[in-house]
Formats: sequence, structure tokens, C-alpha cells
Amino acid sequence: MVSQPLCATASDGTKLFVQDWGSGKPVLLLSAWTFNSSVWGSQIVALNAKGYRCVAPDRRGHGRSDLPMTGYDLDTLTDDVAAVIEQHDLHDVTILAHSMGSIEAVNYLARRGSGRVARLVLAAPTTPCLVQTEDNPDAVPRPMIDAQNAAIAQDFPKWIGENEAPFFTPGTSEVTRAWIKQMMLSVPLPVALACRQTISSADLRAAAKAIDRPTLIVHGDQDASAPLALTGAKTASLISGSRLVVYEGAPHALPLTHSARLLADLSAFIDA
Repeated sequence: MVSQPLCATASDGTKLFVQDWGSGKPVLLLSAWTFNSSVWGSQIVALNAKGYRCVAPDRRGHGRSDLPMTGYDLDTLTDDVAAVIEQHDLHDVTILAHSMGSIEAVNYLARRGSGRVARLVLAAPTTPCLVQTEDNPDAVPRPMIDAQNAAIAQDFPKWIGENEAPFFTPGTSEVTRAWIKQMMLSVPLPVALACRQTISSADLRAAAKAIDRPTLIVHGDQDASAPLALTGAKTASLISGSRLVVYEGAPHALPLTHSARLLADLSAFIDA
């Protein structure tokens, strides 16, 4: 197993920490809201053993990346992903994006094209458009989103505790739960809120329709954070030729709760 350079530099000078392990066909791993690249450890080890190179960045303001005051809008975050892809010289890459990572992945294809991308895997995506509008009537009303953000701003640890149960499965260990809660709380609150605003305001319906790469979408039917009907199912209906796989009884944290199944589906999709 070979480790490559541990950073990329964004257009504004922000240093982005990047895990780059192994060799072979590259897989780019994009994390969920308030998660960092450490969450992909099991997938990285397993994919390296199968002969794949794994590249997993920490989003700006997260993990070991720099903590700038700005740059948490969707286009800047997407350009950060482009910097990682280009500076780590990734070609024919499979993008595996979980939750918030999905908006960065879909927007990357819209902004930068699919020349470097072979295929796309969206795990519990938050695409295509979460907020309710006149032409998106069955989405989340803005007052509900604002109320959640206000609760997070007032007491983030309490909000995490109140939303913990449906995020995991009953069998998720207490150690794993504590690790993820600490990871989330390590993100400065202004950064966490700015990223939530980016997630809720993203409208990637047109971008999803334009995707021209094979796409696999995996989603749990018990996902309380990004309900299947609102996100994964809609996204699948927009991406021509995409495949939607529903995990029965699965919550939002698929890379943690359904790691083996996600890895099997990913490997089969890459090798197809």
C-alpha cells in the first residue's frame, strides 16, 4: 500500500488534507455533512486490498484541512473537489459520494464535465433539491429548515442527541456512535451551519439530468435525514440510465451501518 501526497491547494489558497492510498483504478470518496475522510477507513482498506487507489479529502473547515472563514458555498466546495482531482491526477475515476458529498459530485460534473469521471455512486444523496418551491412542492418547507438550523445554532450537541437514534441502526456500537458524534462536533458551528445552508439551497435538478456517466444510487428506506422519496428516488428519475438500489431497513449512515453491502455493490458496479 502506497500513500501519496497529503494535500491539495484550493484556488483561494486553502490547504485541503487528502488521504491517498494504494494504486490502480482510482475511487474518490466524498463525505457527508460534518464528516471527514476518517469515516471511509474501512472502505479504503477493503478497496486497496482489491487493487483500487482511494482518494478521500477532508472538506474545508473539516478534519485536518484548513479552516477559512469563507468558501462554503456549493461552487467553491465543488472547485475544491476539482482541485483534488486535478492535483492528484485522477482519470477514469469512480466517485463515491455520501449525503452532502452528492451535491459536490453532481455539481462537479455540471461545472467541470465528465472527462475525468468513469462512473458515479451516490449513497443516501441529498440531491436533487431539498427545499420546497412552486415547482418542487413536495419538498421541505423553508420554515422547517430554518427551525432545524436554529436548533443547531442554539445547542448543537443536544440536536445531535435528539437525532441520533434514526441515524444509525440499533446494532451500531456505542463506540462508533461516540466517534461520529465527536467528529460532527469537531466542525466549528459557523462552518456546519454554512454547509447546511448550502445543502438546503442547492437545486441540482438540471445538473442531474445532464449526467452522462453510469450512475448507481443506494439509499435506505428508513433514512430520516434524506428521505428516499425526496432524494434518492427523485435523483434516479432524473439521471438517464441510473440504477437505484434500496436497502431495506437502512438509515442515513450507510458507509457505517451497511459497509459490507455498500462495498459489494460498489465493487460490482466498478467491475461491470
